[in-house]
Amino acid sequence: MKRVALLLLLAGWLVPLASAQDHVQLGAYADYFRVSQTNSNMAGLGGRAGFKVFPHVMLEGEMSYDFKQAFTERCLSSSCTVTVANSNLKVLHGLFGPKIIAGHGAIRPFLTVKGGFVNFQLDPRPASFGTFTSSVDNLRANNVSGILYPGAGLEGHIGPVGLRLEAGDEIYFASGAHHNPRLAFGPFIRF
Repeated sequence: MKRVALLLLLAGWLVPLASAQDHVQLGAYADYFRVSQTNSNMAGLGGRAGFKVFPHVMLEGEMSYDFKQAFTERCLSSSCTVTVANSNLKVLHGLFGPKIIAGHGAIRPFLTVKGGFVNFQLDPRPASFGTFTSSVDNLRANNVSGILYPGAGLEGHIGPVGLRLEAGDEIYFASGAHHNPRLAFGPFIRF
């Protein structure tokens, strides 16, 4: 009788935990952002957190810091050379909005529309955690523009761990709308 009671107690405690996966997602990602006005290819790192508000809708907040610039050297018919180097141009992005998820399987497509800010700044210091935190601290003193980000992507998972690929158009508003392609790829954990 004690064993049956223990089994029922464990089943009652573990089943909600197993079905509770995907209420919260935390992730990190590598970010590619093309500043179309200057033809600059920026690369950096970011983090994202989201929580489920409806069965197919998550609210997400994310921030990324682009501190590297990719330079495409001469492209010949058989190959291209791409060099990535630290850049004096740093870009800080902050986004918040809904993600609409289609499907219930291990690989799910999604659509998102987020709003937020982008901050361009010139900083000759090498990228570090200190330069990132000073960028966040000085947001109100620097040039900040509002953005609208429509995007789409795929996420796949095995258990609580997954990978996510996302692409979209980060439109920032400074004397008109400026369209900039953006890609993000990275792991996430859900619980």
